[in-house]
Amino acid sequence: MSKKNKPDSRGFVYSTDPGFQFESESENQETLPPAKQLLKIKTDAKHRAGKLVTLVLGFSGNDEDRETLGKALKSYCGTGGSVKDGEIIIQGDQRDKVMQWMVKNGYAKARKI
Repeated sequence: MSKKNKPDSRGFVYSTDPGFQFESESENQETLPPAKQLLKIKTDAKHRAGKLVTLVLGFSGNDEDRETLGKALKSYCGTGGSVKDGEIIIQGDQRDKVMQWMVKNGYAKARKI
């Protein structure tokens, strides 16, 4: 069951105005071409029960394109993962594979941290 008033990233939870609608921030955002994306690739294990994951940060674009990129990376690496809070999460230490895919697909400004 879907909630009528879902919280957004700015912290709004409830409004007494019956016609109030949350404005989506990422719907209007245009996706930059791959050559202009400044992506950062790093590993992280914090708050993940000690499991290592690869994070892709800094994607400039709408949520649909971010989901598409995440799906392509998961498929290439042959692992699971997700797209949450503006970051792409790939299970395991996949920095080399992700970097290899980025260079092959025109994301020239991607870098490992």
